[in-house]
Amino acid sequence: MLPLEGLRVITLEQAVAGPFCSRQLADLGADVIKIERPGEGDLARGYDGALDGVSAYFAWLNRGKRSVVLDLKSPEGVTALEALLAGADVFVHNLLPGAVERLGFGWDTVRERFPRLIWVSISGYGLSGSYAHKKAYDMLIQAEAGVVSLTGSADEPAKVGISVADIASGLYAHSSILAALLTRGRTGQGDRIEISMFEALTEWMMPPMYSLIGLGRAPGRAGLRHNMIVPYGAYRCADGQVMFAVQNEREWVKFCAGVLEQPDLASDERYATNQARLTHRQALEGTIETAFGSLTRGEVSDRLEQAGIASAQVNSVQDVVDHPQLQDRQRWTEVQTPAGSIPALLPPHNLESVSPRMGRVPALGEHTAEVLAELERAP
Repeated sequence: MLPLEGLRVITLEQAVAGPFCSRQLADLGADVIKIERPGEGDLARGYDGALDGVSAYFAWLNRGKRSVVLDLKSPEGVTALEALLAGADVFVHNLLPGAVERLGFGWDTVRERFPRLIWVSISGYGLSGSYAHKKAYDMLIQAEAGVVSLTGSADEPAKVGISVADIASGLYAHSSILAALLTRGRTGQGDRIEISMFEALTEWMMPPMYSLIGLGRAPGRAGLRHNMIVPYGAYRCADGQVMFAVQNEREWVKFCAGVLEQPDLASDERYATNQARLTHRQALEGTIETAFGSLTRGEVSDRLEQAGIASAQVNSVQDVVDHPQLQDRQRWTEVQTPAGSIPALLPPHNLESVSPRMGRVPALGEHTAEVLAELERAP
């Protein structure tokens, strides 16, 4: 029996943040009923047709859910949603600000009618404050939260290449739901969970903000180098780049002796601490790349391994698809979609006692008749 089996989750969700949260619940056994609008459904269905007509984002985020089409502009659709919430444990929504309130399912209304329901809002900036009604998407939140000020090269900022604000807020929503379920088990009462994408990313921004508060300066953009630790990043050698990280002074000494073969460098006062290395990073990183200039990636990697210095390859997407560690740990499996079978990675929950439910990616409205029939049979 999966941990969340018997739990019913109703979602009014679209795009990434809400669906990422509820897919975690579905993987762990919850019955996730995804309410979609007539005609187009979740807007992520139309992002692309990468998988024989099925959107890459939609396939990733919506396996194991039941798709129900309701016209929430009609009294019949609203009545059906109300009946679904009456039998639900969790209600997840990430529509535009104010949308669920206009439908009559804001927290103040819901908690009186369904006191055990856990009500979960995911929005750009939260439900209060001067930004509460501002529309928000992932890249916009990355910019507003200052992430792009730290990402990219010294010459040009860049966004993170995946939907990091959506993913962060979806994960906080998921963990908050699990906490609320534990609380409900003690009190019998549901709870209001309000997740802000902006707050999720600003929480992750605390180290650079503390640097600004404590030192009077924020870290700059450093490309494929760490902006607060040196040496840490990708460094040129004879046939490409090698990525590695020196995390403490013990490793710094080992790096100088075993990798650079310049043991005296470890005691150079310009580089004796990480703060000193940050101050003199240009000179130090030039010294490192000069030493690596006559060495291949393989030779540098061998020295790093022998010295106990953490390193990695700068992989392409294809390299990750083919990654031996994913093969060794048998992470690839398959799920079904309306277009057939597609590969999927097992979710990283990794509970020893159970295997995740890798359910089908639903067609739009695939389960409408089934779910509405269940409502008619409900006492």
